[in-house]
Amino acid sequence: MPYLLNTPDDKNEMLKNIGASSIDELFSNIPESVRLNRPLDIPKALTEIELSRHIARLANSNLNADSAVCFLGGGSYDHFIPAVVDMVASRSEFYTAYTPYQAEASQGSLQAFYEFQTMISQLTGMDISNSSLYEAGSGLAEAILMAMSVTGRMGKVLVAESVHPEYRLSFITYLANLEPTVVTVACPEGKMCLNDLASKLDETVSCVIVQHPNFFGNLEEVEEIAKLVHSKGALFIVAYDPISLGILKKPGEYDADIAVAEGQCLGNPMIYGGPYLGLLSCKEAFVRKIPGRLVGQTVDRKGKRCWVLTLQTREQHIRREKATSNICTNQGLFALRAAVFLAAIGPKGLTETAELCFRKAHFLMDLLCKIPGVKPKFNLPFFKEFTIELPCNAQVVINSLIDDGILAGLSQGRWSKDLPNVMTIAVTEKRTRSELENYAAAFGAAITAASSQEKSKALKS
Repeated sequence: MPYLLNTPDDKNEMLKNIGASSIDELFSNIPESVRLNRPLDIPKALTEIELSRHIARLANSNLNADSAVCFLGGGSYDHFIPAVVDMVASRSEFYTAYTPYQAEASQGSLQAFYEFQTMISQLTGMDISNSSLYEAGSGLAEAILMAMSVTGRMGKVLVAESVHPEYRLSFITYLANLEPTVVTVACPEGKMCLNDLASKLDETVSCVIVQHPNFFGNLEEVEEIAKLVHSKGALFIVAYDPISLGILKKPGEYDADIAVAEGQCLGNPMIYGGPYLGLLSCKEAFVRKIPGRLVGQTVDRKGKRCWVLTLQTREQHIRREKATSNICTNQGLFALRAAVFLAAIGPKGLTETAELCFRKAHFLMDLLCKIPGVKPKFNLPFFKEFTIELPCNAQVVINSLIDDGILAGLSQGRWSKDLPNVMTIAVTEKRTRSELENYAAAFGAAITAASSQEKSKALKS
């Protein structure tokens, strides 16, 4: 696209309409102390060949899951993506079709969203799924707003301390200027404390939020939590890992009211943290409160099967007082990728993937805990992520393993100053036995080096 500059006449016309006599007058309210009083330090222009080489050098400096052995987690995982996902999603009919506001005009997109909704409902065991949200954090915020609308309660929202801290920050921001108070339920042993939950539950609570498996990788007592929550008339919101449902119970099977997830693991690359895909499902009784879009199947005037945008709870489409969401679209291309992924691997493939993640994660945990000073942070069942405690600073170990081409995991010290020696590691089906064994060996060497450095610093001080 060519750059079209403003001519002096253009500038004078704009200034005249604004009511300023000059550019200096236009910016006169900016203090002199913060104005740049020298020319911009811009390097000389590059030719197209030089610019291409420069950008390529910058890109090659990135460390990603394709150029390293990846054990990162916390909502972004290095799962295998079948070639068919890229093949279908790269068809021009899909990747150029930005979801229009009147989506009925695009039958292909609507059918893809309908298939996506169907598969997510089958995956979760929930009655209804929408055609996707933006990502898990804002998805949980939408679920809370939905729960408030369903229950009519504006008092408290209870959330487990074991829910992803960034998800919690997201919905706390959403609720900052609304009535409800967000109350954290303690997780001293790595999962929600049922006694603390029971003490905080009352008739003012609109919903209780739990992540299962949680941010530490541990499994929560979701069936017991559901009973406690429903005994007070609140809604139970669960954030789940879609891959885990290959071997774990579905949210619908333990009576969750609303199920939310990060859909990145379903055929979408890690892409440095986003954009991602939010999944939201619920019981049929709440269908008219569901945020975002709901695509339905019908027949046209000739009796031919077709698809239509059935429900939208956005104020642009319905009366403002009845609106429960301001979500105006959905992650169409990522939802398509998730649908193709699920169709390609099927229920059997999902179970096999989940079992591989489970077994390999436990194999690596056993290897790492043989290293002196390394121990499990929690003695709880886990799926594909686990949390361990080190005899030294976790981030130091993580940084040192980058030189070995290993993305070692996440330091819990990033979110809690009380956990500098604690880290969480994710293992997917892609990791081989040799990669796991090499990781354990490199991990042990890194801990020895880091511990020696810490001892030397302590002696010097």
